[in-house]
Amino acid sequence: YKRQVGYIETPRGLRALTTVWAQHLSEEVQRRFYKNWLNSKRKAFSKYAKLFTEKSDDNVQARLNRIRKYCKVVRLIAHTQMSKLNLRQKRAHVLEIQVNGGTVPQKVDYAHGLFEKEVTVDQVFNQNEMIDVLGVTRGKGFQGVVKRWHARLLPKKTHRGYRKVGCVGSWHPERIRFTIPRAGQLGYHHRTEINKKIYRIGAAANQGAKNTASTANDLTEKNITPIGGFPHYGIVQNQFLIIRGCCVGTKKRPLILRKSLLRQTNRTALENITLSFIDTSSKIGHGRFQTVEEKSRFYGRLASKAAKKQE
Repeated sequence: YKRQVGYIETPRGLRALTTVWAQHLSEEVQRRFYKNWLNSKRKAFSKYAKLFTEKSDDNVQARLNRIRKYCKVVRLIAHTQMSKLNLRQKRAHVLEIQVNGGTVPQKVDYAHGLFEKEVTVDQVFNQNEMIDVLGVTRGKGFQGVVKRWHARLLPKKTHRGYRKVGCVGSWHPERIRFTIPRAGQLGYHHRTEINKKIYRIGAAANQGAKNTASTANDLTEKNITPIGGFPHYGIVQNQFLIIRGCCVGTKKRPLILRKSLLRQTNRTALENITLSFIDTSSKIGHGRFQTVEEKSRFYGRLASKAAKKQE
């Protein structure tokens, strides 16, 4: 977390009154404020950091007291840690998160205590919890009415094409209604999927966690990454979630995980799930083996490895 914002209520909605930044901002979030990081002087927030040491009327504590006194809503600005992923992108994603519960001074103290600290997924969510997933779907470009709205095909030999809408409306009203299927953009839409059950919260492999894909019925020593890695992603080194079903978007596209806004009462939501098997076979072809060791035992040692051992 890198920033705290206080909002006041006005007749036209919320208005940001004041903002308090953290003293030290990582390079990945500073890249977000530059169009060309390589050719810039990289002086962002260098003067602001002096407010933590200066004894002026506009220092950090004065701004925090202003939020405590006047504001009704307190929000935190968080950013992702792109350096932990093996991706080309180095610029962090930024998200505003509202702080709820307690009085405004308690919210300010709680938010200020999270400055420059990492919040892991296991601190927010629990196993068997129902969560919501927000993201952007896979884009499919400009598509016609048949693919976009599943309109019926017209009879063959229809004049000027048959993958169309036969009639776009009556003479009056003299406009096309919004209920008529039309061609246009398909995909790349923001969507929220609710009630995704968490089956497992896995530990980070780069911190020494082992057997993250083992279960009580499958004692094979293996991690969550399948043989050959996940297609178009690679190896999972950090903490991970296993959820029921699918989620929107392409590989490597960021998602927002949110606590469920509904009160969960049905049996499916309250059921405790115990996984019996996690498949780690190759997702590139028709995977037969769960681990590399199992594959080498079946096929034997490769000739190239045997030659190296003899040398």
